[in-house]
Order: sequence, then structure tokens, then C-alpha cells
Amino acid sequence: MTYLVNRLSRLRANETFRQMVRENRLEAGDLIQPLFVHHGDQVKNEIDSMPGQFQYSIDNLIEVTQRLYDAGLRAVLLFGIPAGKDEAGSDTWDDEHGIIQQALRALKKAVPKMILITDVCFCEYTTHGHCGVLVERNGQKVLDHDATLDNLALQAASHARSGADMLAPSGMIDGAVGIIRETLDGLGYQHLPIMSYSAKYASSFYGPFRDAAQGAPQFGDRRSHQMDCANSNEALREVEIDIQEGADIVMVKPALSFMDVICRIKELFNIPCAAYNVSGEYAMVKAASERGWLDEKQCVMEILTSFKRAGADLIITYHAGDAVNWLP
Repeated sequence: MTYLVNRLSRLRANETFRQMVRENRLEAGDLIQPLFVHHGDQVKNEIDSMPGQFQYSIDNLIEVTQRLYDAGLRAVLLFGIPAGKDEAGSDTWDDEHGIIQQALRALKKAVPKMILITDVCFCEYTTHGHCGVLVERNGQKVLDHDATLDNLALQAASHARSGADMLAPSGMIDGAVGIIRETLDGLGYQHLPIMSYSAKYASSFYGPFRDAAQGAPQFGDRRSHQMDCANSNEALREVEIDIQEGADIVMVKPALSFMDVICRIKELFNIPCAAYNVSGEYAMVKAASERGWLDEKQCVMEILTSFKRAGADLIITYHAGDAVNWLP
């Protein structure tokens, strides 16, 4: 009789064996929960396209952030929905009345050990819904990257003064990381890290987020500055530039369709990499699980572990609040 020497199934026979040889482990410290801060009091608006996610006024934001911290999460990513918008998005650098600035001060007082990461962009704050300053060229309004940099510096400085622990520029604006690093260092905030949306694709998976943040473009799209979904070599160039400009963490967004990009970044660059499990990916799992087509817990944990397997060090996900309670 011929015997098989190599039987990989031996170490799959029971859960203890499987845990002993498990190559990747998901931990609470890997997860970051995005939160939407809305102006007003006693606001808790459920986002129709993202069941279980809400827009919170600051009073309710404090409560949910404390609950997340108590469950084991240690970082949240804040997006603001201001009381008013203008062409420039000036709420983003209003130290006193800015929605993010108010949230930062309140959360630092109420949940001081939670790491507060702020989205640094303008789409939620501008009347036109684009990520910076618009200029007219050849009869069309287009995003001016260079003109936007001055406003990014104002926004970054204001967030730092208000208590942000980390800044996350999300607009894919050329030179954004460099101007933010220069601004922070010049004001004495050399200790604040930057997590850059280095490889952010012009993806169809962002739809629910635009409902949540109320920042959909009023005309056109963002393909002039977000990446073409067909490209991966370009992502490596973007990452390299951001590292040179001072990024401490780079990010791939979306995550589920771009795990190959995460893998390539980790193989080529010795830098922490974040994966953003975006709103559309979240909504798909929620919709399928509500219909009984998927087991939500098993599906979520498989997806999040797959990001780790691809090389992600951090995972920004709307599932974080649930996943932290599902961890072994």
C-alpha cells in the first residue's frame, strides 16, 4: 500500500490545530471605524444605503465613541457634515465653529485615549461637492490642484490645533502630503502622522458614502484626480511620491477589489499600509445578509482577514464596531 507522507489536512482536523497554524490574525488594533459628524443636537440619522451606520451630532458621537472604545477599538476616522457650505469649504479651517474642530475638542475631553483621525478634504464642505478649488479652463470648471494646496494647509493646521491625532488627506491632490507635512512641522506638530489616501481609485463602490457625507459632486466626476481602476503600476508611483513627501501610512481605497495593489505595495515598500473597506462593499454584505443569502458575521470576518492576508496593517471599515465583538 502506498502511503501519503504529506497530508495537509492533518492540521485542519480541529479548531485548536487550525488556530495553531493560522498565518494571519485579525485583532482589534487593526480596525478603524469611520464616523459621520452632523451639526445640531440629538441627531442620529440612519444612512439608508448603509444599514447600521448613522450621522451623529456631537452629543451622540461622544456616546458611540465611548462605546467603541469600551469594546476594544482604539481609532476612529471622522468625516464632517457642516451647517453651511461655500465655494471654498471654509468650515474646514474654522477653529471655533468648524464641525470637525468642535468634535475633536469634545471627544478629546470625553474619550481622551481614543485616536482621532480626521479626513482632510473639501467635498463634504463645498457647494459644488468637489475636492478643492475650481477654476475655469476651456469653458469648463476643473479642479486646480495647486490652488487647493493653500486651503489644505489651513485645514490641516486647524485640525492639529483642535486635537487631531492623525491627518488623512483623501482628495488625491498632487502635493497634498508635502504641503501638510510642511505645515505641521512649521507649527510644531512634527509628531502628528499622516495617513495618505495614496492609491484612491475612481470607484463605483463609493455611492453610499456620498449619501452619508452629503458630498456628491454637483456636476462632473472625480476621474481627473482619482485613479483609473485598470491601473496598478500607477498606484506604486503614487505611493512612492507620498512616501517622499512625508506620508507615514499609505492607503488603498477601495480594498476588496484592489487586494492585488495592497500586496504589491507591501512587497515593494517598507511602510504601514491601510485598506479602506468602503461603503459600497459594506452595503453589499449588509443587503445580502438581510436577505439570508450570506452569513454576515462569517462573511465580514473572512473579508477583513483577507485584507490582512494581502498585507494590510490597518483596516478602515464600517464593520469595525461589529467585528471587534466577533473577534475570538
